[in-house]
Amino acid sequence: QFKRALSIVVSPANPETFLENFVKIGEGSTGLVYLADHKLLKMKVAVKKMSLRKQQRKELLYNEVVIMRDFKHPNIVHMYDSHLFDDELWVVMEYMSAGPLTDIISRTKMNEEQMATVCRSCLDALIFLHASGIIHRDIKSDSILISSTGQVKLSDFGFCAQITADVPRRKSLVGTPYWMAPEVISRLPYGTEADIWSLGIMLIEMVDGEPPFFNEPPLQAMKRIRDMPPPKFKNSSKVSSRLIGFLELMLNRDPCKRSQAIDLIIHPFLKQASHNINNNNSCIIPLITLHPKS
Repeated sequence: QFKRALSIVVSPANPETFLENFVKIGEGSTGLVYLADHKLLKMKVAVKKMSLRKQQRKELLYNEVVIMRDFKHPNIVHMYDSHLFDDELWVVMEYMSAGPLTDIISRTKMNEEQMATVCRSCLDALIFLHASGIIHRDIKSDSILISSTGQVKLSDFGFCAQITADVPRRKSLVGTPYWMAPEVISRLPYGTEADIWSLGIMLIEMVDGEPPFFNEPPLQAMKRIRDMPPPKFKNSSKVSSRLIGFLELMLNRDPCKRSQAIDLIIHPFLKQASHNINNNNSCIIPLITLHPKS
């Protein structure tokens, strides 16, 4: 039944007729990611291969395909097509050659202009999604991909949820523990504000190199997030007051008092973001060229 539903939203073409030279470049929770040559498009693409048999929550695969197909934006990774092949779902996407933001964070220190540029790109994507009633539910550095020209794009849409006038809030415990908002962990009804908390945690990642409580087991970390005051930077004296103020607007424990993406985009901290031409961010390029992916 699931396979039938999925077959309606994917392309009927056989992907092996135009995809070749597969090289594994990554591994996610739902499957493996390959670099491949697309003979029809005459370019390199990323192909995510996900086994239908191995998925505990098959609906997440359906989510990923439908969201990427229906919601196109300059700051969302572009999906060219999707296919069912040999009991696998293949999602063919643009290749973001600099990899996830996590790789940059683990290799080097980012300055505030670079952090502001990443945050602005993420907020542009979230404004678009939230206006359509989509909660991403897994904002973190692993979900942000970077191109060789400094483009910053949101990916990984398997955990997305739709809210509507009939279902204005969600209650599922979904996401990655260290980035989850307190209301999600508490199983309280939540909305798009949960993404803003996660973006705040990702900002701490960019400054400190990892999210708060990362050295603790996930359940222990979740209890701390649920019960403790909002986390701060490890060394606030090394960051600007504008950055601290920007973080505080995102990490308010009360979702009703947390700023929305549309409000955060005009915050003074983001004025230093790199001005982009064709979505290429010049200030991000040194992070890639000084510390190329091994």
